Amino acid sequence: MNPNEDVNPWQTKSSKSVYENNWLDVIHHEVLNPQGNEGIYGVVHFKNLAIGIIPLDEDNNTWIVGQYRYPLKQYCWEIPEGGGKIGVDPIESAKRELLEECGIVANNWQPLITLHLSNSATDEYAIIYVARGLTFTQAEPEETEKLTLRKIPFDTLYNMVMNGEITDAMSVAAVLKLKLMMG
Repeated sequence: MNPNEDVNPWQTKSSKSVYENNWLDVIHHEVLNPQGNEGIYGVVHFKNLAIGIIPLDEDNNTWIVGQYRYPLKQYCWEIPEGGGKIGVDPIESAKRELLEECGIVANNWQPLITLHLSNSATDEYAIIYVARGLTFTQAEPEETEKLTLRKIPFDTLYNMVMNGEITDAMSVAAVLKLKLMMG
């Protein structure tokens, strides 16, 4: 361990919000960098936790969600994901997201992995769960979501990650960790 790992080498001279909406706040910082030189740093502050779920049935089938991702300008497949309000138990947010996107209710929840998704530019923090003991109802997507739902074997999902068909960071990390845990 580095004895200086808790020492912040950056000095913030000033900070101001330059853009804000319901989900994020872009903050411009005037700083002194670790070498003592003046500089700037932009940080995207996320107002919610990133929540992900890998639902698994008794036969190790799972469900993935397809949707057009506006920032990428392409259609993407990923595990069910969404936002969880800060201060709300993340498991409650995960339950809500699984119901909204997939119409699935799970009885058993296991934390799988936590991630900082892009720690050089954002403070976005993700929590991903494995959900088992599934029952099914009607999905309730939000107005900003036009989703396609696919039921596939978990091994197919793993192969999609390995073949580069799925590139979403939360999905990739969660699938790879779960595959290692499954042996």
